Amino acid sequence: QVQVVESGGGLVQAGGSLRLSCAASGRTFSTYTMGWFRQAPGKEREFVATITWNSASTHYADSVKGRFTISRDNAKSTVYLQMNSLKPEDTAVYFCAASNTSVVVTTRKRYDYWGQGTQVTVSS
Repeated sequence: QVQVVESGGGLVQAGGSLRLSCAASGRTFSTYTMGWFRQAPGKEREFVATITWNSASTHYADSVKGRFTISRDNAKSTVYLQMNSLKPEDTAVYFCAASNTSVVVTTRKRYDYWGQGTQVTVSS
């Protein structure tokens, strides 16, 4: 059992930066692949970024590659999403999720545990 709670969302202007945090609980956190997804009103939840348990592999959606960075600190049971050069189209609720696997995972159905989401709004 893994529980995750996101924080760090807020309102920023286009071109600005935010860092999201995902605090996790569970004895096996360090063995899970972690991911970030986002969902805008009226749209389906979409993949953003993922990272393996040992940070050996990461993968990003094309829409955020070069602007966003996913990282994790297993000693703190926390995963991060650093978001730079934000655009209005990045506006969404951002979700953190955990997958009981050892490879990068990009599909929603393969994640086992989800946080409640944190709102990110980018204004022009």
